[in-house]
Amino acid sequence: MSGLEGKVALVTGAARGIGRACVLEMARRGAGVAINDVRFIDEAESVAREVRAMSKRAIVAQGDVSDRQAMDALVNRTVEELGRLDILVANAGRNVRKPFLEMEPQDMEETLAVTLWGTFHVSQLAARQMVRQGRGGSIVFISSVHAVLAIPGSAAYNAAKAGINHLARTMAAELTPHSVRVNTIEPGWIDTPGERAAFGEQQLREAGAQLPLGRMGTADEIARGAAFLASDEASYITGSTLRIDGGYALPRLS
Repeated sequence: MSGLEGKVALVTGAARGIGRACVLEMARRGAGVAINDVRFIDEAESVAREVRAMSKRAIVAQGDVSDRQAMDALVNRTVEELGRLDILVANAGRNVRKPFLEMEPQDMEETLAVTLWGTFHVSQLAARQMVRQGRGGSIVFISSVHAVLAIPGSAAYNAAKAGINHLARTMAAELTPHSVRVNTIEPGWIDTPGERAAFGEQQLREAGAQLPLGRMGTADEIARGAAFLASDEASYITGSTLRIDGGYALPRLS
Protein backbone atom coordinates (compact mmCIF):
# COMPACT_ATOMS: atom_id res chain seq x y z
CA MET A 1 0.00 0.00 0.00
CA SER A 2 1.53 3.30 -1.07
CA GLY A 3 -0.91 5.52 0.78
CA LEU A 4 -0.08 9.04 -0.42
CA GLU A 5 -1.48 9.13 -3.96
CA GLY A 6 -2.68 12.55 -4.99
CA LYS A 7 -1.39 14.28 -1.87
CA VAL A 8 1.12 17.10 -1.64
CA ALA A 9 3.93 17.17 0.91
CA LEU A 10 6.21 20.01 1.95
CA VAL A 11 9.57 19.03 3.43
CA THR A 12 11.96 21.56 4.98
CA GLY A 13 15.71 21.04 5.11
CA ALA A 14 15.11 18.67 2.23
CA ALA A 15 18.25 18.74 0.08
CA ARG A 16 20.27 16.19 2.04
CA GLY A 17 20.12 13.57 4.76
CA ILE A 18 16.81 12.88 6.48
CA GLY A 19 14.96 15.59 4.54
CA ARG A 20 16.07 14.21 1.19
CA ALA A 21 15.08 10.70 2.20
CA CYS A 22 11.65 11.96 3.27
CA VAL A 23 11.12 13.66 -0.09
CA LEU A 24 11.94 10.50 -2.02
CA GLU A 25 9.84 8.24 0.22
CA MET A 26 6.82 10.54 -0.07
CA ALA A 27 7.19 10.55 -3.85
CA ARG A 28 7.53 6.76 -4.01
CA ARG A 29 4.24 6.52 -2.15
CA GLY A 30 2.49 8.81 -4.60
CA ALA A 31 2.85 12.38 -3.32
CA GLY A 32 3.94 15.50 -5.10
CA VAL A 33 6.59 17.32 -3.10
CA ALA A 34 7.74 20.86 -2.36
CA ILE A 35 11.44 20.71 -1.53
CA ASN A 36 12.71 23.46 0.75
CA ASP A 37 16.29 24.24 1.65
CA VAL A 38 18.26 27.39 2.34
CA ARG A 39 21.84 26.37 1.42
CA PHE A 40 22.11 23.29 -0.78
CA ILE A 41 20.01 24.35 -3.74
CA ASP A 42 21.90 22.33 -6.37
CA GLU A 43 21.31 19.22 -4.29
CA ALA A 44 17.67 20.17 -3.84
CA GLU A 45 17.31 20.43 -7.62
CA SER A 46 18.90 17.00 -7.94
CA VAL A 47 16.31 15.55 -5.55
CA ALA A 48 13.55 17.22 -7.56
CA ARG A 49 14.81 15.53 -10.73
CA GLU A 50 14.64 12.17 -8.96
CA VAL A 51 11.04 12.87 -7.97
CA ARG A 52 10.09 13.90 -11.49
CA ALA A 53 11.71 10.72 -12.81
CA MET A 54 9.05 8.87 -10.78
CA SER A 55 6.42 10.88 -12.70
CA LYS A 56 5.58 12.89 -9.59
CA ARG A 57 5.46 16.66 -9.35
CA ALA A 58 8.19 18.55 -7.52
CA ILE A 59 9.16 22.15 -6.91
CA VAL A 60 12.26 23.57 -5.24
CA ALA A 61 11.82 26.57 -2.97
CA GLN A 62 14.79 28.23 -1.33
CA GLY A 63 14.00 29.79 2.02
CA ASP A 64 15.16 30.14 5.62
CA VAL A 65 12.68 28.57 8.04
CA SER A 66 13.53 31.20 10.66
CA ASP A 67 12.17 33.88 8.28
CA ARG A 68 8.40 34.10 8.78
CA GLN A 69 7.77 35.85 5.47
CA ALA A 70 9.83 33.28 3.58
CA MET A 71 7.77 30.46 5.11
CA ASP A 72 4.52 32.24 4.25
CA ALA A 73 5.72 32.51 0.66
CA LEU A 74 6.78 28.85 0.71
CA VAL A 75 3.35 27.61 1.77
CA ASN A 76 1.61 29.90 -0.73
CA ARG A 77 3.85 28.76 -3.57
CA THR A 78 3.30 25.11 -2.70
CA VAL A 79 -0.45 25.58 -2.97
CA GLU A 80 -0.25 27.73 -6.10
CA GLU A 81 1.99 25.32 -8.01
CA LEU A 82 0.98 21.94 -6.61
CA GLY A 83 -2.67 22.70 -5.87
CA ARG A 84 -2.92 21.88 -2.16
CA LEU A 85 -0.96 21.04 0.98
CA ASP A 86 -1.70 17.82 2.85
CA ILE A 87 1.57 16.93 4.59
CA LEU A 88 4.33 18.87 6.29
CA VAL A 89 7.60 17.32 7.39
CA ALA A 90 9.33 19.96 9.52
CA ASN A 91 12.92 18.73 9.34
CA ALA A 92 15.13 21.82 9.16
CA GLY A 93 17.36 22.30 12.18
CA ARG A 94 20.60 23.77 13.43
CA ASN A 95 23.01 22.47 16.05
CA VAL A 96 25.91 24.25 17.72
CA ARG A 97 28.17 21.77 19.51
CA LYS A 98 29.88 23.56 22.37
CA PRO A 99 30.22 23.07 26.12
CA PHE A 100 27.58 25.08 27.95
CA LEU A 101 30.16 27.31 29.66
CA GLU A 102 31.64 28.26 26.29
CA MET A 103 28.41 29.00 24.45
CA GLU A 104 27.70 32.52 23.26
CA PRO A 105 24.18 33.94 23.39
CA GLN A 106 24.25 33.99 19.60
CA ASP A 107 24.74 30.20 19.56
CA MET A 108 21.54 29.74 21.52
CA GLU A 109 19.65 32.37 19.53
CA GLU A 110 20.59 30.94 16.12
CA THR A 111 19.81 27.38 17.15
CA LEU A 112 16.40 28.29 18.55
CA ALA A 113 15.68 30.53 15.54
CA VAL A 114 15.96 27.61 13.11
CA THR A 115 15.13 24.53 15.15
CA LEU A 116 12.31 25.86 17.35
CA TRP A 117 11.06 29.10 15.82
CA GLY A 118 11.47 27.78 12.28
CA THR A 119 9.38 24.75 13.14
CA PHE A 120 6.74 27.01 14.70
CA HIS A 121 6.58 29.30 11.65
CA VAL A 122 6.21 26.65 8.98
CA SER A 123 3.92 24.39 10.99
CA GLN A 124 1.53 27.17 11.95
CA LEU A 125 1.32 28.44 8.38
CA ALA A 126 0.90 24.90 7.00
CA ALA A 127 -1.76 24.09 9.61
CA ARG A 128 -3.72 27.22 8.71
CA GLN A 129 -3.68 26.16 5.08
CA MET A 130 -4.83 22.63 5.95
CA VAL A 131 -7.69 24.05 8.03
CA ARG A 132 -8.73 26.33 5.14
CA GLN A 133 -8.78 23.36 2.79
CA GLY A 134 -11.11 21.47 5.12
CA ARG A 135 -9.68 18.03 4.28
CA GLY A 136 -7.48 17.48 7.31
CA GLY A 137 -3.76 16.89 7.06
CA SER A 138 -0.67 15.52 8.72
CA ILE A 139 2.27 17.34 10.27
CA VAL A 140 5.41 15.44 11.24
CA PHE A 141 8.16 17.06 13.30
CA ILE A 142 11.63 15.56 13.00
CA SER A 143 12.79 15.91 16.58
CA SER A 144 15.60 13.91 18.20
CA VAL A 145 16.51 11.78 21.19
CA HIS A 146 18.19 15.05 22.25
CA ALA A 147 14.69 16.06 23.36
CA VAL A 148 14.83 13.55 26.21
CA LEU A 149 18.55 12.91 26.70
CA ALA A 150 20.71 15.68 28.15
CA ILE A 151 23.55 15.10 25.70
CA PRO A 152 26.57 17.19 26.74
CA GLY A 153 27.78 19.82 24.30
CA SER A 154 24.33 20.36 22.77
CA ALA A 155 22.46 22.52 25.28
CA ALA A 156 20.80 24.73 22.66
CA TYR A 157 19.82 21.83 20.42
CA ASN A 158 18.55 19.79 23.38
CA ALA A 159 16.36 22.67 24.49
CA ALA A 160 15.04 23.32 20.99
CA LYS A 161 14.12 19.69 20.38
CA ALA A 162 12.41 19.39 23.76
CA GLY A 163 10.45 22.50 22.84
CA ILE A 164 9.20 21.19 19.52
CA ASN A 165 8.10 17.94 21.16
CA HIS A 166 5.76 19.81 23.47
CA LEU A 167 4.74 22.19 20.68
CA ALA A 168 3.69 19.17 18.63
CA ARG A 169 1.56 17.73 21.42
CA THR A 170 -0.14 21.08 22.02
CA MET A 171 -0.85 21.51 18.32
CA ALA A 172 -2.24 17.99 18.15
CA ALA A 173 -4.65 18.75 21.00
CA GLU A 174 -5.87 21.95 19.37
CA LEU A 175 -6.11 20.69 15.79
CA THR A 176 -8.15 17.52 16.33
CA PRO A 177 -11.44 19.34 15.44
CA HIS A 178 -9.93 20.01 12.01
CA SER A 179 -8.62 16.43 11.49
CA VAL A 180 -5.06 17.76 11.28
CA ARG A 181 -2.80 15.21 12.94
CA VAL A 182 0.54 16.21 14.49
CA ASN A 183 3.19 13.67 15.43
CA THR A 184 6.89 13.65 16.20
CA ILE A 185 9.78 11.38 15.24
CA GLU A 186 12.82 11.12 17.49
CA PRO A 187 15.77 9.83 15.46
CA GLY A 188 18.80 8.47 17.27
CA TRP A 189 22.28 8.70 15.80
CA ILE A 190 21.72 8.72 12.03
CA ASP A 191 24.33 8.52 9.28
CA THR A 192 23.85 11.82 7.42
CA PRO A 193 26.13 14.22 5.53
CA GLY A 194 26.03 16.58 8.52
CA GLU A 195 27.21 13.91 10.94
CA ARG A 196 29.96 12.83 8.54
CA ALA A 197 31.16 16.42 8.28
CA ALA A 198 31.17 16.78 12.07
CA PHE A 199 32.78 13.47 13.03
CA GLY A 200 34.33 11.83 9.96
CA GLU A 201 33.50 8.45 8.49
CA GLN A 202 35.90 6.38 10.59
CA GLN A 203 34.73 7.83 13.89
CA LEU A 204 31.10 7.26 12.92
CA ARG A 205 31.81 3.67 11.94
CA GLU A 206 33.52 3.01 15.27
CA ALA A 207 30.79 4.76 17.23
CA GLY A 208 28.08 2.90 15.35
CA ALA A 209 29.55 -0.42 16.35
CA GLN A 210 29.05 0.56 20.01
CA LEU A 211 25.34 1.32 19.62
CA PRO A 212 22.75 -1.20 20.88
CA LEU A 213 22.01 -2.61 17.41
CA GLY A 214 25.63 -2.37 16.33
CA ARG A 215 25.20 0.32 13.69
CA MET A 216 23.99 3.83 13.04
CA GLY A 217 20.55 4.43 11.63
CA THR A 218 19.89 5.48 8.05
CA ALA A 219 17.95 8.43 6.71
CA ASP A 220 15.70 6.00 4.83
CA GLU A 221 14.62 4.42 8.11
CA ILE A 222 13.50 7.81 9.40
CA ALA A 223 11.75 8.58 6.12
CA ARG A 224 9.71 5.39 6.23
CA GLY A 225 8.48 6.39 9.68
CA ALA A 226 7.56 9.87 8.45
CA ALA A 227 5.70 8.50 5.44
CA PHE A 228 3.75 6.12 7.65
CA LEU A 229 2.71 8.91 10.04
CA ALA A 230 1.71 11.07 7.06
CA SER A 231 -0.43 8.35 5.50
CA ASP A 232 -4.00 7.24 6.08
CA GLU A 233 -2.57 4.08 7.62
CA ALA A 234 -1.86 6.30 10.65
CA SER A 235 -5.25 8.00 10.57
CA TYR A 236 -5.87 7.37 14.30
CA ILE A 237 -2.45 8.55 15.46
CA THR A 238 -1.95 12.10 16.69
CA GLY A 239 0.05 13.65 19.51
CA SER A 240 2.41 10.68 19.47
CA THR A 241 6.18 10.32 19.38
CA LEU A 242 7.82 7.62 17.28
CA ARG A 243 11.36 6.98 18.45
CA ILE A 244 13.53 5.50 15.68
CA ASP A 245 16.85 5.19 17.43
CA GLY A 246 17.92 1.55 17.42
CA GLY A 247 17.70 1.55 21.21
CA TYR A 248 19.99 4.56 21.66
CA ALA A 249 17.84 6.01 24.44
CA LEU A 250 17.48 2.73 26.32
CA PRO A 251 19.37 2.14 29.58
CA ARG A 252 22.68 0.44 28.84
CA LEU A 253 23.63 -2.87 30.36
CA SER A 254 26.81 -2.72 32.39
